[in-house]
Amino acid sequence: MTAEILRIHPDEPEPALIKTVVDSLNMGHVVALPTDTFYGLAVDPVNLRAVDRIYEIKTRARHKPLSLLISEVAQAYELARGFDSAFDRLAEKFWPGPLTIIVKAGGKLPLRVTANTGNVALRVPEAAISRAVVAKLGLPITATSANLSGFPECTYANCVRDQLGDQIPLIVDGGPTARAVPTTIVDLSGGGNSWMIVREGAIATHEIALALQH
Repeated sequence: MTAEILRIHPDEPEPALIKTVVDSLNMGHVVALPTDTFYGLAVDPVNLRAVDRIYEIKTRARHKPLSLLISEVAQAYELARGFDSAFDRLAEKFWPGPLTIIVKAGGKLPLRVTANTGNVALRVPEAAISRAVVAKLGLPITATSANLSGFPECTYANCVRDQLGDQIPLIVDGGPTARAVPTTIVDLSGGGNSWMIVREGAIATHEIALALQH
């Protein structure tokens, strides 16, 4: 297998090309596409065979849940539960953007996607291509970085092709990603407005703290 490279406009994604990506996802394929930080591997998260394929491609540990991209904040309420005001504050201030928020998963998501943790990591990306794909698919997509475990993350399509081009059928080329640092991950799954920084990335910890001050 050699991946097809599909060029899509990063700011105004062509609907016909977005449909091509969604058709591929609906067939259970893994597709690489740009997010606002790195290129990511997208699958339909309800298709467990496709989810398994991501773990195989990345040689990723199965106990690590996959983060999901959504197209708007409202989608989070369909996928997760137990929200408190901390979530609302962070989503309002930093989405769309490079913030991943871990919350309690709702009943709609397969346990495999949560790696049996009962939690889900959600993000509304700034990248127009990935938002358009989610909106057209009608489901969130996975967003784990499109690289082999232990190898550098990719900020452009050719990097993905070099690492994974013989393992996936389609790579969306949306040009270089806007950033070269990972998302910040905040864990709100403890409830009661408690929060914990799992990884500091594009958004500094003090910015999170400021947003959550009462």
